[in-house]
Order: sequence, then C-alpha cells, then structure tokens
Amino acid sequence: MNIISTIVPIFIIIFIGLFARQRGFIPRDFLHQANRLVYYIAIPAMIFSAVAKASLKNEFHLTVLLLTLASVIIITLIAWAAAGIFKIPRLSTGSFIHCSFHGNLGYIGLAVAFYYLGHNGFVRAAIIAGFVMIVQNVLAVAVLQFHSRNPRDHLNLTGTLKSAMTNPVILSALSGILFSLLGLTLPVILDRSLDILKGMALPTALLVIGASLSFEKLKLGFFRVLLSGLLKVMVLPAIGLVLFKLFGVQARDYLPGLIILASPTATLVYIMAEQIGGDPDFAVAAISISTILSGFTYGIWLGLG
Repeated sequence: MNIISTIVPIFIIIFIGLFARQRGFIPRDFLHQANRLVYYIAIPAMIFSAVAKASLKNEFHLTVLLLTLASVIIITLIAWAAAGIFKIPRLSTGSFIHCSFHGNLGYIGLAVAFYYLGHNGFVRAAIIAGFVMIVQNVLAVAVLQFHSRNPRDHLNLTGTLKSAMTNPVILSALSGILFSLLGLTLPVILDRSLDILKGMALPTALLVIGASLSFEKLKLGFFRVLLSGLLKVMVLPAIGLVLFKLFGVQARDYLPGLIILASPTATLVYIMAEQIGGDPDFAVAAISISTILSGFTYGIWLGLG
C-alpha cells in the first residue's frame, strides 16, 4: 500500500501538468521559466538543506555509491551493443545510448525517494545523485560526440567536467556534504528561508515534467524508443539490484540507489541532443515513454527492494 500511495500521487501531479499544458494553463514561455526556477533554485535549496543537516557518518554508504555508478557504466555498454545488434541509425545511436542511462534524478528520482523513504532516504539519494550526475554528464558528452554527425568533433573531457561541476544539483549536494563534514550549523534565518524555498521544489518539478511530455514523435521508430525506455527503467535498475544483492547490501541501504537507477530518462537529453549532435526527436519520444513506463516499473522495483 505504501508503494501505491507513493507512486500514484506523484504521477497524478505529472498528468495534471500534462493536462494543464494541453489546456493552455502552462504556456511554453512559462514552462521554460518554471523549469529554470526549479532547476537553479528550488531543487538545489532542498538538496542543500537536507544534506547539510545530515550526519554523513550514518547516511553515506560507499559500496552503494560505487555499485550505482558501476550499473550506469554497464548499461551504457549494453545500450551501445544493442544499438549495433538492432542496427540503430548512426543519427539516432548517440541519443539511443544516452537515453538508456541518463536518468531524471533531480525531479522524479528524488521525489520518489522523498515520498517513499522519508527525510533520511532522501538525503542518501541526494548524495548518490550528485555523484551519478557527474558520471552521467561525462558519459553523455563522450557518447554523443563519438556518434556526432560531424566526425571532426573531438571529446573535451576537461570542458565536460567543468560543465558537470557547475550543475546546480551537483553543486548543492557537494556543498551540503562539505557543510556537514565541517560540522557547521545553518543560521535560523537561512534554514527557514530554505524551508520556504524547498516547499515548492517537488510539486513544481512534477508539474514541469508533465507539461514537458510529448507523444507526437513516438510513431517515429517506436521500437527503438521503447527499447531505450526499457533499458532505462527495467534493465538498469535490474543490474543495480543484482549487484546490491551479490555484495550483500541491505535493502534499507541500497533502496536510495535503486530509486536513482530506476528514474526515467532526463529532459536534459533533449537539450544535449540539440547542442552536441544527437537526435532531438528521438530524445523527446524516449523521455515521454520512459516517464510513463516508470509509473509502473517503480512499483516493481520498490516491491522487489
């Protein structure tokens, strides 16, 4: 019952966002600005507040972090092999692989962790998410540039790392970790200000996700899009769960990592496809179908976990 009462309300809000956009309550201009507000202010405020006040000695689990990162790398290799086996066109290959490993951690993954695991689980998930985002960004640029339309494109890992480290979600998680390690205490005024800001983070994020969904491109290469979605929300968390079990990690410790792995494809893959040379249409379709699929698959993984 706890799984249903967690997942269903989250996706009700997502579908309200979709309905609101279709009815004209959320115009494109507002959607763009709301997304910036959530991405740069609300979600980072929520993460920093939670992590800064946490006891990392109790909340940080190195084995879970390493196995979560390993799972992301493994699914990237599997997706790369699948692209060759199923003869995915080169134009779409980069985005196909990218959509198979780059999860929507900040909006959906952390929302599920917060509502299902509570404050402590959210803190653990936020710490894991910060490191996973760094790996995701580096892999994304590597994969997209390798399969770019322009063979003269070169991989710039230095620039990629610099871009990843300026991600507001990553910065807020790492800042919170440093704050906690130094044993600092948030001033009351700052603490209450962050409480006000973080109150709008998850509801607004879920509305934005719903309003961003588009199913117009699904008919273009539906099998490839569905395969990418299944790799992301089924195969990736399955790899993680197997690794967690093999290494004898307890469920209460690995659940935050499993929730992060089970998140659907991130909306950022569309932006990166446009900027680096992927397939934006494929990305839009993959984001939408994996988000819908995750409404069902999250129930499976939380049940197994």
